[in-house]
Amino acid sequence: MRHFGHLAPDVRKDLFHKEPAEFTADSPSRLLAIALGATLYSPATRLRLADDVIKQAGRGVVSMVLCLEDSIDDGEVADAEENLVRQFARLAECATEVDLPLLFIRVRKPEQIPDLVRRIGTPSRLLSGFVLPKFTEERGVPFMEALASAESACGRRLFAMPVLESPELMHLESRTETLRGIARTVDKYRDRVLALRLGVTDFCSAYGLRRAPDMTAYDVQLVASVIADVVNVLGRADGTGFTVTGPVWEYFRLQERMFKPQLRRSPFTGRAEELRTALIEHDMDGLLREIGLDRANGLQGKTCIHPSHVAPVHALSVVSHEEYTDAVDILSPERGGGGVLRSAYTNKMNEVKPHRAWAERTMLRAEVFGVAREGVGFVELLAAGLSTGDTA
Repeated sequence: MRHFGHLAPDVRKDLFHKEPAEFTADSPSRLLAIALGATLYSPATRLRLADDVIKQAGRGVVSMVLCLEDSIDDGEVADAEENLVRQFARLAECATEVDLPLLFIRVRKPEQIPDLVRRIGTPSRLLSGFVLPKFTEERGVPFMEALASAESACGRRLFAMPVLESPELMHLESRTETLRGIARTVDKYRDRVLALRLGVTDFCSAYGLRRAPDMTAYDVQLVASVIADVVNVLGRADGTGFTVTGPVWEYFRLQERMFKPQLRRSPFTGRAEELRTALIEHDMDGLLREIGLDRANGLQGKTCIHPSHVAPVHALSVVSHEEYTDAVDILSPERGGGGVLRSAYTNKMNEVKPHRAWAERTMLRAEVFGVAREGVGFVELLAAGLSTGDTA
């Protein structure tokens, strides 16, 4: 699979200076963590779940979570588990004909992990791992041990994606020790942890908050402070950190607007103005702003609960030609001793040593999301992505 692989070759050629590389479920974890991109969640109760997975893969989705936790009623768990067994059997029948996304199951309890792998049987080879809710040191260790047991049983690598969403992490008096405990746990099981996910909806719940479509997670200061602390402890670029993914965007239909649209007109000219209008009508302008703030705050990819969110996340994940040029210059062997140089675009300073970690991350993102052609921006990339996906 690869990002933008659902687009025609001639379309990709027009969009990319360097096209996204292919990857598989067996690719190195460092690459897969970035390649997750927009991770689309779906309730495990959906009776046509296998068909949904295949459909979304054809629209550019490369990672999905089949959820047995908050997205379904407590009384539906047993039926949802049975449904997963049936749906994986169906997916196994189609696996040789289509490229399936990376598939994860979000469970409620540790014992569900080995039990589901056993019940799914041979089709569990299609699983990439499990999403572990409300992850703390106390809760996390049993989950990780259960994952190790299931991995041995199915004979293939299974990843964990812990969700950081517990009240102990939100509350100031317990946050530091909770983060330390999480850090100890994920470091102990580092080879099994693909990425850390943020449960911002649960963070807001602890204080009876809900952000409006005109606001991002970073406008809610209580939430923003937690994100900053999580990245501070768990997202460092010194080799000890993990990929931390962006929070979910909850809105996907027209709401009454309180504030003026946040999308500037300048990038949208000609027919692109129609795209701008459509994005505003579907409350996508707030999503685009939050994606930009995710990147600025050290987060990669995003949790998504609607197919219309996938194309914006992926369009804004593509490395611009300017970013790529800067990264290449910074990482040039000739610059091994450091120093400062003017960027090829002559609009900024590139300081080799301080910007090296940024450049390395940018090149990794360039490998999986590609590099846009000079003059191609997110508008063109977004329009191409939306042409094959849902917009409502």
